[in-house]
Amino acid sequence: MKILEHPAEKKEESTRQVDKIMELLKREGIRFIDLQFTDIPGKLQHVTITTEYLDEQTFEVGVPKLDGSSIRGFVEIQESDMVLKPDASTFAIIPWSANSTKTARMLCDVYWGLGKGRFERDPRAVAQRAEEELKKMGFDTSFWGPEIEFFVFDKVCWDVQTPSRGQSYSIESKEAPWSVGTGYPIRFKEGYYPAPPQDTLMDFRNECARILTDYFGIEVEAHHHEVATAGQCEIDMKYDTLTRMADKSMTLKYVVKNVAHQMGLVATMMPKPVFMDNASGMHVHCSLWKDGQNAFYDPDDTYAELSQIGRYFCGGLLEHSRALAAIVAPTTNSYRRLVPGYEAPVFIAWSRANRSANIRIPVYHVGKSNASKKRIEFRTPDPSCNPYLCFAAVLMAGLDGIKRKIDCGDPVDEDIYKMSPEKRALLGIKQLPGSLIEAVECLESDREFLKPVFDDSLVDVLVDMARRQHLEVSLRPHPYEFYLYFDV
Repeated sequence: MKILEHPAEKKEESTRQVDKIMELLKREGIRFIDLQFTDIPGKLQHVTITTEYLDEQTFEVGVPKLDGSSIRGFVEIQESDMVLKPDASTFAIIPWSANSTKTARMLCDVYWGLGKGRFERDPRAVAQRAEEELKKMGFDTSFWGPEIEFFVFDKVCWDVQTPSRGQSYSIESKEAPWSVGTGYPIRFKEGYYPAPPQDTLMDFRNECARILTDYFGIEVEAHHHEVATAGQCEIDMKYDTLTRMADKSMTLKYVVKNVAHQMGLVATMMPKPVFMDNASGMHVHCSLWKDGQNAFYDPDDTYAELSQIGRYFCGGLLEHSRALAAIVAPTTNSYRRLVPGYEAPVFIAWSRANRSANIRIPVYHVGKSNASKKRIEFRTPDPSCNPYLCFAAVLMAGLDGIKRKIDCGDPVDEDIYKMSPEKRALLGIKQLPGSLIEAVECLESDREFLKPVFDDSLVDVLVDMARRQHLEVSLRPHPYEFYLYFDV
């Protein structure tokens, strides 16, 4: 894959892409353009314009159609005029749009109005600044490969609008053990790799993979049913550079939800919707490259072929894991996942194969012929996070480790879940935050490593949003509290 470095090359490539798009609009009979961008929590937003409104100049000056005060975490009402500049490289025809209203989409960068430049809190801008910071440290690029897990249900309903009457939710899935007469239910924790007809979602995942590849140009390496019952899935994309992979992660979520909708299903990136079963994670694989070589690879390291730079990167992740949690596991529901017993990484440690640690160095293949595959897997994130902010924060933590030469210590190859608290203390193994509010407090006391990529106001917004979420959930009586305390 060619990585454009020179501004003149970038401009020339962009011009070619714009020319190609303008030609496609006429040839394909495209009537509408969906301009998409991501808000601070990580939800895809959009505004649709007619193709008559789009011309070559639009890519330079942008589309003045955004009220930033109505987007979560953006701006106040007195500074709300904002501009969307489409990225021509993200152009794709939306396959489920009807021929009579044929629509294409482009992801956008967010700018201030009044010509004040790039909006600092635009999540895509954060990812792009992180890539610039990487180059300042002498690296060429980084590659990222998230394993995005999610659930696909037949039906979900809940009642939270009448709290005085009670609150509830229900999940329907033909795969679930609580369903009756629907085929071959999957028992709790036994959903990993079952063949059809027990895996009822193979055709769904095939369709997602087909659309991602054929329409959005995203190469899918594999997909499968995950460990949990009731429709837990995973789709793995081929690795890419940081911002491009964040774009692809947002596109995957978009495709998954829309394909599910077309099939009469409903997909969710909520980490822990099913009690007593595994939750959805988003393990993030990454590597740094310099002079065309994988900077994490060292053939002389007998433990995991991990270089000193890779070890420093791990040291940064270990140092900042508790603060990172607020960004990579940003919901109250995230901490229903980060508990012992469900394969989630509760403890802060590193290892070459130990999935009870939150950092793993995969060792499926070794030797110089596999040097390009050497990578670090950070297992804390879940799919509820904003991928632009997640990847950028992980990179900044790792780069801080490299700058300060933070030692990652000895690897832990034992099952940490089975260790006594005394042994964990002896080995210096800390635990990830047990709640969103604890994670936020860690972020507030450890935020310097995020500069200058994360604007201070962005971190403040993330903290404020998380505190409000925590308060909203804490205020409400829980159904299980009736079971525990009604007879006190």
